[in-house]
Amino acid sequence: VFGPGASGSAVIQDSDNPLVEAVTSAYGGSNFLSSFINIAGLAGLVASFFSIIFAYSRQTFALSRAGYLPKVLSLTGRRRTPWVALIVPGVIGFLMALTGNGAVLINIAVFGATISYVLMMLSHIVLRRTEPDLERPYRTPGGVATSGVALVLAVLAVIATFIVDPTAAFITLGVYVIFLLYFGLYSRHHLVAQAPEEEFATIEKAEAELAGS
Repeated sequence: VFGPGASGSAVIQDSDNPLVEAVTSAYGGSNFLSSFINIAGLAGLVASFFSIIFAYSRQTFALSRAGYLPKVLSLTGRRRTPWVALIVPGVIGFLMALTGNGAVLINIAVFGATISYVLMMLSHIVLRRTEPDLERPYRTPGGVATSGVALVLAVLAVIATFIVDPTAAFITLGVYVIFLLYFGLYSRHHLVAQAPEEEFATIEKAEAELAGS
């Protein structure tokens, strides 16, 4: 927000470190504030690595356990650590980082995130409609109206990604298509009904069988 006002958009539009560049430009050179922002930003980035590693490994493990991804990704060690789900995505991320094209990688991550936001908002709306009596320890303020507004904003963000970086958008779409083909041709026939991730599907199937009988 303050970066363009401090130094003008021309200074920071192509910068890999826009906030530091803005402060440096505004004060005529490197200073304590720009150094502090740089160090604080680096510390925050390093700290976020731990949450990212935890999130991607557990998500990969859960999808594998339920049958959506190859079973090997849900292997665990003697301490129940999903070591394969930790290593494989990490290696993929490392190899992508070696390309040195940070801007495209960031836009790929942003596009993937905005797609996930769209799916989360749709899931919230669908569940509120199809499972109105489901126990909910937390209820979204505003309900479906809030998720509806968020859905519109997320869709706009997806469209913006195509405008800003079509290459990144199409690369991400290509990855989605590959996983959808894998699901359609293979994994949907090998889902694990007893997996916690399939709880809703199992309950719905049981209710349908009871209603039919």
